[in-house]
Amino acid sequence: MAGRDRVVHLLRQLERAACRCPAHSNTFHQGSGAATCTVRKTDYAFEMASSNIRYGEGVSREIGMDLQNLGARNVCLMTDKNLSRLPPVKAVLESLAKSGIKYKVYDNVRVEPTDTSFKDAISFAKNDSFDVFVAVGGGSVIDTCKAANLYACHPDADFLDFVNAPIGKGKPITKAVKPLIAVPTTAGTGSETTGVAIFDYEPLKAKTGIASRAIRPTLGIVDPTHTLSMPERVAANSGFDVLCHALESYTALPYNQRSPCPPNPINRPAYQGSNPISDVWSRHALNVVSKYMKRAVRDPEDLEARSSMHLASVFAGIGFGNAGVHLCHGMSYPIAGNVKTHSAKGYSVEHALVPHGLSVVLTSPAVFNFTAPMCPERHLDAAEILGADIRQVKRADAGAVLADTLRQFLFELQVEDGLGALGYSIDDVPALVRGTIPQERVTKLSPREHSEEDLTELFSASMKLY
Repeated sequence: MAGRDRVVHLLRQLERAACRCPAHSNTFHQGSGAATCTVRKTDYAFEMASSNIRYGEGVSREIGMDLQNLGARNVCLMTDKNLSRLPPVKAVLESLAKSGIKYKVYDNVRVEPTDTSFKDAISFAKNDSFDVFVAVGGGSVIDTCKAANLYACHPDADFLDFVNAPIGKGKPITKAVKPLIAVPTTAGTGSETTGVAIFDYEPLKAKTGIASRAIRPTLGIVDPTHTLSMPERVAANSGFDVLCHALESYTALPYNQRSPCPPNPINRPAYQGSNPISDVWSRHALNVVSKYMKRAVRDPEDLEARSSMHLASVFAGIGFGNAGVHLCHGMSYPIAGNVKTHSAKGYSVEHALVPHGLSVVLTSPAVFNFTAPMCPERHLDAAEILGADIRQVKRADAGAVLADTLRQFLFELQVEDGLGALGYSIDDVPALVRGTIPQERVTKLSPREHSEEDLTELFSASMKLY
């Protein structure tokens, strides 16, 4: 009997992999012949880009030798004030000193950076002749360092030149930037693998960013010992970012349904839509999250669990860094940008803050219930990976099942009961919708088209989770 169940399970997995749904059909990955963008409205190709990654316990000790190998003469090391006193930064500085590397430290990175904080870091970078950049921290630090590197190498550029349209001009980056080594200390953003730098654009109270393969780190040094310094809620919120990176990239609009077709390869966006290589990374990350995230949150000394989540962050980063994310992230930006008084547990900051991972995951039940009709098999696959029994579930119920599975997952990890618990009310929904509209770079990758009325319903449904 056990053997028969195993065969049935494998057949189900194969059937799911050969997805029949409109967004991910069997024809989805087949070549389309001599496709050119002069005759097509949608893209016909995808490409994979990622930083080099080095993983290992204590591997941060090698960074001084890496900088020697690069011939570094003047290094800019960026971090934040809290991390500057913690073991990850101390380990990196000891390695630099041991190798005789000249460096300057910028520790004024803001957690959840803004255009103002980006500009401050850019000014620091421009005021010296740095030939290599090092970022030690979470996504806020790594993204800030990417921006500082970019604009220091383009001193005449206006700040909005490279910022994503429609907020910025979205110009392609054509000049080389300096080498950047990223040392992530959280297990969430995957920023060490991607060419994306996110910030709050204060004039609109919404997040936007810069997205280009040109700014991805040269090397990501993933040292699992650094994650042991994460407080419980930081570990949880970082993990939720991994969860949503994996889910959104796995269910994103397929690359060959994304429009417009780029007239030149340099115009092909970093976020291209789901594709067969990103699928592998995203789905594997989801499996790791399912197995290890609760352990990693509940026991900060569980090195196996925290190490696994650190790797899951890398896996999901490679997946979403090429496929993209969609509604959860697009809707998260105004949630974080319009925060009023919410105080985030575990974060040593003086300003009101909704951590990025929390702002993303709170809408996930509503979002995946909404997107499921376009690719129910993938939504059911995700639900099963996260622990749901889907043997008797109909495809039409895929969204409800995944939404319930996510709610239970969040409840067990003591997540706030929806946007209402962060201080938002139904009266805030119009502003949240307005803040989502400019996020077309990611929201257009939703497998299901959506209107302002749909966004209104999704935000309203996310006011309370349980």
